[in-house]
Amino acid sequence: MSDEPIRALYRWLLDAWNQRDAHTFAGLFEPRGNVVGFDGSTMNGRNEIEESLSGIFADHPTASYVSLVREVRFLSPDVALLRAAVGMVPPGQSDINPDVNAIQSLVAVRDGDQWAVSCLQNTPAAFHGRPEDAQRLTDELGRLVEPADRT
Repeated sequence: MSDEPIRALYRWLLDAWNQRDAHTFAGLFEPRGNVVGFDGSTMNGRNEIEESLSGIFADHPTASYVSLVREVRFLSPDVALLRAAVGMVPPGQSDINPDVNAIQSLVAVRDGDQWAVSCLQNTPAAFHGRPEDAQRLTDELGRLVEPADRT
C-alpha cells in the first residue's frame, strides 16, 4: 500500500496553511475532524476549524511551515498515521524560529477513494534538558527553507 496519498494530504494541508486558506485547510478534514494546536487549544469539526483559522489569518500575519515527514504507518487499510517534524518561518524572516519547532501527528481516514484528516496534533519540540537535540532539529529543519523564503 502506497503512502503517497497520505503524504500528499499532509502537503496540501501545510500548503493551505502557508497560503492562509482556512476554507481549503478545513476542507481537508473529515466532518468531525479535530486540531490540537501548539498551545493545546482545540478546534473540533470543519466549521470550527475554518472559523478559527479565518480569524487567525485575518488578525495577524502567520508563519509558514516547513516539514520533514518522519513516518507514515497504516494502522488499517483505511487509517494511517503520519508523523512529522515542522518548523515555522515568521513573516519577513529568512529562517525558522526554533522556539516553535514542533512534532506533528496526523491521523488520516479513507472513505472510498478519498483520504481526509481525522486529527492533527501539534506538540512543541522543546527537548527539555537536551539542547543539542533541539539544535539538531533546528539545523535539520533550517535546511528545508527554500531560497525564496530567505529573501
